[in-house]
Amino acid sequence: MNQIVSDLMTSDPLAVSADHTLHDAHNLMKEKNIRHIPVINGNGELVGMLTQKIMIAKVMGILTTYGENALMRKEKQTKVEDIMVTDFVSVTPTQPLRDVVTFFVENRHGCMPVIDEQNKLVGILTSSDFVRLAAALLS
Repeated sequence: MNQIVSDLMTSDPLAVSADHTLHDAHNLMKEKNIRHIPVINGNGELVGMLTQKIMIAKVMGILTTYGENALMRKEKQTKVEDIMVTDFVSVTPTQPLRDVVTFFVENRHGCMPVIDEQNKLVGILTSSDFVRLAAALLS
């Protein structure tokens, strides 16, 4: 079995731009039931990642500091670029899955954005993708 990232990734994943707000990203995560959102610039290049963990921490900080009544207002004032992570690992569509799964296990990552040679976002690979693969192999 010599599968590569493109065999398992979700192509054309949902993404937000760095100037979107926390409110926008929060709604997208809730509506689409996703835990990771790549952040792209106007050229479609990957510039960051926003995770559910980061978002929950920010929301809890807002609630603690300002209270529930200020949550929506503060979410709308917070830009994604101010809370996204820029230090993350990405993969290419042609990388072998056996190498990538080792990284997932050793580093406990929930997702990895998939980029092409021009740093354009082409997909996302999540731990859930590996669970679905395992389920298929066990069937």
